[in-house]
Amino acid sequence: MGNPIAVSKDLSRTAYDHLWMHFTRMSSYENAPVPTIVRGEGTYIYDDKGKRYLDGLAGLFTVQAGHGRAELAEAASKQAQELAYFPVWSYAHPKAIELAERLAHLAPGDLNKVFFTTGGGEAVETAWKLAKQYHKLTGNHGKYKVISRNVAYHGTPQGALSITGLPALRAPFEPLVPGAHKVPNTNVYRAPVHGDDPEAFGRWAADQIEQQILFEGPETVAAVFLEPVQNAGGCFPPPPGYFRRVREICDQYDVLLVSDEVICAFGRLGTMFGCEKFGYVPDIITCAKGMTSGYSPIGAAIVSDRIAEPFFKGSNTFLHGYTFGGHPVSAAVALANLDIFEREGLNQHVLDHESAFHATLSKLHDLPIVGDVRGNGFFYGIELVKDKVTKETFSGEECERLLYGFVSKKLFENGLYCRADDRGDPVVQLAPPLISDQSTFDEIEQILRGVLTEAWTKI
Repeated sequence: MGNPIAVSKDLSRTAYDHLWMHFTRMSSYENAPVPTIVRGEGTYIYDDKGKRYLDGLAGLFTVQAGHGRAELAEAASKQAQELAYFPVWSYAHPKAIELAERLAHLAPGDLNKVFFTTGGGEAVETAWKLAKQYHKLTGNHGKYKVISRNVAYHGTPQGALSITGLPALRAPFEPLVPGAHKVPNTNVYRAPVHGDDPEAFGRWAADQIEQQILFEGPETVAAVFLEPVQNAGGCFPPPPGYFRRVREICDQYDVLLVSDEVICAFGRLGTMFGCEKFGYVPDIITCAKGMTSGYSPIGAAIVSDRIAEPFFKGSNTFLHGYTFGGHPVSAAVALANLDIFEREGLNQHVLDHESAFHATLSKLHDLPIVGDVRGNGFFYGIELVKDKVTKETFSGEECERLLYGFVSKKLFENGLYCRADDRGDPVVQLAPPLISDQSTFDEIEQILRGVLTEAWTKI
């Protein structure tokens, strides 16, 4: 294999020369090594120099069962030898059938129809197209618009990007798909009204959806897209009663409620689907990531019988699909991953330990730079502020210098892989594998404490 250092330098240079990394400022690596991860085991990952890091983001909110699960690799190998590929375009194969049935049984209410994709953005794209065609098939030809929340991220395809509420991500690709409108999110920490009453704030935030529907005209609005806990901006959980009111509004105006659970499904909140945690039944669930714990790519739109019904009549067809949707190998891995969930009780593990995770992270409140610690399950954001009393945030230049120039790099140097993000106000996001325990929480807190203490001295 040769000298490990020499190999590392070659890999890094080759990465810069040929691997166009996603959401990456490539110039950052012109004269600096590209971090290269070569192995994972449990809650840890290892780079090409042998250094160990705690995976505080589960890859990308994905590796629920942890790294190095041999049975998931074996499931992929066995399926690839039997049937490596076949499309689900007018044909079926056993693993797609079995996985669709299993997801239907796990999903709430009458969500019994599963349309497979290869990722979350495709699932969101699928849900919007499906919602528009559903309304056309049921005689409501003018319903095509969607409502989502400010600062929310829903994916990168043109439709999903239109639904995304982050102007900086949309700007380079405009004009986008028309008809996507935004309402306030559920960031209680920065609530414009009712900041001292979460339930009243939740009612206000939900009512903004109704106001937007009325402003656009109910006859034009097809769907509302919401995450159970909003990711971008730093893990905004719903206030009490929020989703109950949203469900009422959607029913009143014949608007589909899409629960975007690309992150929140498969145990991230301690339930198989995030909507279960907050007591609502959507019309469509979009999911991906944790379905296979990231061992193979797959996504899905899980659709209620009511919404699917007109597509199953006569010559009606949903003219939409993906070459690798419901891939046999990915479906086999997903089934094996769900076996692990059941055998090891991963959902219950999260429910049993979520309060300890929150309590451990909340210790950081004694630092002057920590304004808020929020989230649910094993999914938390820590908002950084310039002034705890006034909640003053950092300027763009300060975020650049503090988050990208120091915090992000220093956390990684100190052995913690997570996300320092300024999509919205500056936050550090944490979503460790679902097998994490108190030792994991303590290690996260200790590394964060050291780095954030030092960061305060650099403001």
